[in-house]
Amino acid sequence: MNLAPRQTRTGEVRGDHRVVASLVPIGARVLDIGSEDGALLDHLVRQRQVDGRGVELSQVGVNRCVARGLSVIQGDADKDLADYPNDAFDVVILSQTLQATREPKKVMRELLRIGKQVVVSIPNFAHWRNRMQLLFRGRMPVTKYLPYEWYDTPNIHFCSLRDFVELCRELDADVEKAIALSGRGNKIPVNAPWWVWNIVAEQAVFLLKR
Repeated sequence: MNLAPRQTRTGEVRGDHRVVASLVPIGARVLDIGSEDGALLDHLVRQRQVDGRGVELSQVGVNRCVARGLSVIQGDADKDLADYPNDAFDVVILSQTLQATREPKKVMRELLRIGKQVVVSIPNFAHWRNRMQLLFRGRMPVTKYLPYEWYDTPNIHFCSLRDFVELCRELDADVEKAIALSGRGNKIPVNAPWWVWNIVAEQAVFLLKR
């Protein structure tokens, strides 16, 4: 279940998908967890020639992936990752899905076990627009990038970018690369310390290695 907004134009590749793909070696064995409709995995197969597999929670999503000719099965990141052996894939990807898992720390531990490298993209709940809504409206933020009300959101474990980096430290995972992005998935083209990105970035992509 990938929870970022979909592209509105047919065939258009999301900005964060392009960034994720840039971190995946050509020809790598890849597991994409939370494949949704298969857009990211399809892009990886076409542009990076990966040997790709996917896991998607919803049967509708699985059907869309299979219609694209992708090898995707129905599964739950919270329950089914334990079935994979150590180092089963060169790269494991969790794109815009971590915040919807019930046990994010457990899921991250499994990703680091089954993938030689892990690519995770997350929304940043500490973005300044969210802070302003909480400060001035006193209500849980609703934005174009996070469009759900508090009572119907599938996102159950929001975090900031700093929270995620701290989790990586707890798991002894090395952050080899971290890329701050706008809501459209474009790289923010200015060098700055991470406390700045924690305010101005709407999302980020991390390349991890244990």
